[in-house]
Amino acid sequence: MQATIFWIGRLCRSLAEIAALRIYLDHNATTPLHGAVLECMASQLRGGFGNPSTTYAEGAAARSAVEMARGQVATCLGLEPREIFFTSGATEANNTVLQALARGEGGDDRHLVISEAEHPSVLEPGRWLEGQGVRVTRLPVDSEGRLDPADVEAALRDDTALVSLLWANNETGVIQPMEEISSRLKARGVPLHTDATQVVGKYPIDLGRVAASYVSISAHKLGGPKGVGCLAARSPEGFPPLLLGGSQERRRRGGTENVLGIAGFGVACERARLELAERMERYSALRDYLWQGLQAKVPEVRRNGSGADVLPNTLNVEFRGAEGEVLLQALDLEGISVSMGAACHAGSISPSHVLEAMGRRPEEARASLRFSVGQGVDEVQIDRVVEVLDELVPRVRKAERA
Repeated sequence: MQATIFWIGRLCRSLAEIAALRIYLDHNATTPLHGAVLECMASQLRGGFGNPSTTYAEGAAARSAVEMARGQVATCLGLEPREIFFTSGATEANNTVLQALARGEGGDDRHLVISEAEHPSVLEPGRWLEGQGVRVTRLPVDSEGRLDPADVEAALRDDTALVSLLWANNETGVIQPMEEISSRLKARGVPLHTDATQVVGKYPIDLGRVAASYVSISAHKLGGPKGVGCLAARSPEGFPPLLLGGSQERRRRGGTENVLGIAGFGVACERARLELAERMERYSALRDYLWQGLQAKVPEVRRNGSGADVLPNTLNVEFRGAEGEVLLQALDLEGISVSMGAACHAGSISPSHVLEAMGRRPEEARASLRFSVGQGVDEVQIDRVVEVLDELVPRVRKAERA
């Protein structure tokens, strides 16, 4: 056993050393644990093993950790703790809300509105719902990736049960005018669900001004651990539980709580709230520095998405005439991590549905890469990325023409 522990320790140190030598520009896929989160979770690992559903001291301590985290998440979002329901992440939260349409009253008389540029965890349940008789309207976005609030309102019908829209796109970082959209929907009495996973910790989120009925979040996008998130629900009675089998989360999600992950999620939200202004300033400076460097060094590049209404950490770039998958692999060999879009679709040879929804041709979408900065990134690293792309892009373009 001691030998096993020794080699596991060696492996962990080796992985940490390798990571330290790399440049990580895929923070929209996942983020490193914030230092405060790591400390909190280490403390839980050492002694927080109790079951929150038990009444003796160990269980009471675990319950206290869960409820403290619920308060931290609620404060970050500007909500009440009773409105926070912990899940395994935004995908589960999205499915919980959307699948409630199929289980609710009305059957094939129910109507859902989404956009063509949604995350797969909304698009795929949308297709499933159609098979259950729910009618689905998919709204277009413009060439900048933006929705027109008037189009959203125009899509509403007497039987519209829900509008579900990404607050900020995971591939382009484009931020939707959620305040105006929510105002129009509220006036029509139609509930709004928004996946705000990419927004928290990167951009102000004020649910006092955005009248969303349901909000989905994943912890690992803001310095927290993987495998935990929440569904914020202002009207909890409006959705039936997705998981049955226990009294946890006020009978909305059966199963023993992930106390370790929940505690880390709470601290991640607390740090995101306290550090938001600093993060926004730092991330936007790095993002703009990268874009300026690419424009100066690499010919024929185009930014995908709005340059104004965009997350401060996200830059999606088309390298015309260069295969994005080849660039991604070549960058990886140079110790640089980027992506072509949603992490859950990694390995797919299909062009980005988000970029196609913005009017990009398949070959243009395939020539695009997403760069997303975050904790640990600096100007020296950005200079290195630009230097490498300055060398790689012409070579890839030449190979493509051969």
